[in-house]
Amino acid sequence: MAVAQVIIDIPAQQTNRPFDYEIPEELSDIAVPGVRVLVPFGRSGHLRQGFIWRTQDKSEFAGRLKPIAQILDLDPVLNAEMLGLASWLAEDTFSFLISCLQTMLPSALRANYQRRFYLTAPLAENDPVNQLLDHEASGLIPDKIDSALLAHLKRLEQSQQLRIEYQIKQKTKIKQEKQYSGCLQMTEYQDLFNQARANAVQQRQLLQLLVAEPSFAGNVKTWQAQLPELKSSTLTQAVQKGWLKEALVEVYRQPEVESVTTTKQQLTDEQQAAYEAIIAAISDAQNQTFLLEGVTGSGKTEVYLDAIAYARQQGKTALMLVPEISLTPQMVERVQSRFPHEVAVLHSGLSIGERYDEWRRIERGEAQVVVGARSAAFAPLKNIGVLIMDEEHEGSYKQDDMPRYHARDVILKRAETYHCPVILGSATPSLESRARAQKGRYQLLKLTKRPNQIQMPTVNVVDMRQAEKVAGKSDFSLQLITEVKKRLERHEQSVLLLNRRGYANFIMCRDCGHVIKCPNCDISLTLHRDIQALKCHYCDHQEPIPATCPACHSSKIRDYGVGTQKIEQQLQELFPEARLLRMDVDTTSRKGGHQRIIRQFGRHEADILLGTQMIAKGLDFPEVTLVGVINADTSLSLPDFRASERTFQLLTQVSGRAGRAAKSGQVFIQTYNPDNYAIQLAAKQDYETFYQTEMRLRHQGGYPPYFYTVLISVNHAQEDQAVKKVYQIQRWLQPKLSPQAIVLGPTPRMITRVNNQYYYQLIIKYKNEPRLLIALQTLIMNMQGKNNRGFQLRIDREPLQFM
Repeated sequence: MAVAQVIIDIPAQQTNRPFDYEIPEELSDIAVPGVRVLVPFGRSGHLRQGFIWRTQDKSEFAGRLKPIAQILDLDPVLNAEMLGLASWLAEDTFSFLISCLQTMLPSALRANYQRRFYLTAPLAENDPVNQLLDHEASGLIPDKIDSALLAHLKRLEQSQQLRIEYQIKQKTKIKQEKQYSGCLQMTEYQDLFNQARANAVQQRQLLQLLVAEPSFAGNVKTWQAQLPELKSSTLTQAVQKGWLKEALVEVYRQPEVESVTTTKQQLTDEQQAAYEAIIAAISDAQNQTFLLEGVTGSGKTEVYLDAIAYARQQGKTALMLVPEISLTPQMVERVQSRFPHEVAVLHSGLSIGERYDEWRRIERGEAQVVVGARSAAFAPLKNIGVLIMDEEHEGSYKQDDMPRYHARDVILKRAETYHCPVILGSATPSLESRARAQKGRYQLLKLTKRPNQIQMPTVNVVDMRQAEKVAGKSDFSLQLITEVKKRLERHEQSVLLLNRRGYANFIMCRDCGHVIKCPNCDISLTLHRDIQALKCHYCDHQEPIPATCPACHSSKIRDYGVGTQKIEQQLQELFPEARLLRMDVDTTSRKGGHQRIIRQFGRHEADILLGTQMIAKGLDFPEVTLVGVINADTSLSLPDFRASERTFQLLTQVSGRAGRAAKSGQVFIQTYNPDNYAIQLAAKQDYETFYQTEMRLRHQGGYPPYFYTVLISVNHAQEDQAVKKVYQIQRWLQPKLSPQAIVLGPTPRMITRVNNQYYYQLIIKYKNEPRLLIALQTLIMNMQGKNNRGFQLRIDREPLQFM
């Protein structure tokens, strides 16, 4: 008896293992690891979806096995590499196996779908598949289909007599369009042309084209490219007359990318040395990790593109990760212009249909180069030749929800499978990566200069404690505003950064001091003028702006602090003639929002781009000669040991947007902490000194990369219950650790209440704790008991946020 081990689609510790099912004989050909199945589960025997994990000849289960009810896929949606990766990911991130398997698939494949087959060769008259035909050469495969008939369909597909497509119900469908093609001989078209009425202009033009090319085919746009005046109704009439035949053809929904023409640039000596080291590893199939540390504008992207080109020449595929959607448009345009028709894009800004189609192009081998954000780390590429992570220091590469993976760890694991190099690129590498390069675990490659003698921008630190301010607008120094005015006069562009969205930070009563807070979270509400409302950035609660104080009913209720909306309004008052674009979460929430703003700015349809940290990275505009940081202290004051590192990275990255072409650039950093080492060293673009200084402080404080960390968090709707539980966990866990391990806490999270849940946490710092892994897995199991209902446990290995 053949047995399938199935992972059930129930994310719980009790079901976090394979369950044995009998494989009915008629399904034996298609019951393979990686396909989705429906199986009866539990006492009720209700059907549940699952994945076949592995197959074997016998089961250790003593009772009678239930049979698989249905197989949903004719081919595995997850291959052997992905199943192995899921196993590692579940263990590494303390996650449920089913959560890891689902993470690897586009959301469309987690939905209900229907399957359709298309004949590529005629069937025998008595073939049972004929009964499924609902069009001339295609038919729907019903959800409830006889298993023997399904196996027969699979055999026909293997012999290339038909192909099978998936069509998603509800969420998306396979996109099809009408194609028209000639179906007569040239002489027949000539006769029709001779008989056509003289005033039937469009029909005569169409027939004239068909006389020249009888087999011409394409969609409406293809025909109109040849005959610009042609109406689609003329094509429909031609089908009715039997001049053309019409067919529905599947087309991919592909993200819209502006076509750009880029020429391959000559590499500098530094770029050439980096490139040669990388292609040697591709050539020798070496699993080598390179840290490409290059100042902003030093041409890291050109090294990536040349490395991809070399991998493609070797017949291998390539994956490039970028940290945010905002970076993707420009990067994708460059990659697509270099590798036409080979590139697929994967990020959360795509529609469900686009993402599904891009995933299918990769899975079918039709796209050999993938560019995308964090989740693209799981792209179903095969035979990978190089894996690239741009801006590797970025926090957005870490997933907040289960499974809490870091994309860097995923691609390093995949590189082991494919014996290929990994390139981690950044102007400001994370201290962890730089320390690994220092130890020799990564190979450090440096780019210290910009190509073509382009100079680094001049950086000025403006001390806002003493700077002359603009009258009535204390957020602007006169120095910065004067420089913006100069750029407007010279028709150059400026980029201004303020890392806080909204109009104001909070609303407060000047009589009683009452601050309007979110009813669900321990955080003040942010004022948004565009929607005339107060909004919580944690739970999305929204309420109208009050005219009087809810506590004392005073009318002296005012907004305090500043956000991008307020700065935008003030800039418009200062420069009424300036064309201004704002780029933050609010202006880019609609599909294609990032792309639209970047394109407008790139076409010089705006003079000033104002935004949050999403404008700090990756953008490359030759006309930008000024960068201004409105307040460099927003991230510096956070109670997090990485605050200085994040501030240095942000300021260095945003400074690098200036003077990237022939025109020189200037940067003005406004700060109330001008003597802080992170700000001073960012102004000098001196990563090396910052690295040494920060590493010394990390060593003194016992923080990563000198220690590993694990964050354990518990939340509950009642605060006393959350406190009680986190102390229980600490008392249970402490004896299982060595005396060298350091346990910090328990403490409340910085924002203790979010969405009416109270969060308490503890942090474990350690160097080598062999018993920790087993202890944490036991803790997860214990938390699944009936006594722990209402609690949520979160274990985050190497967290990037401790707040």
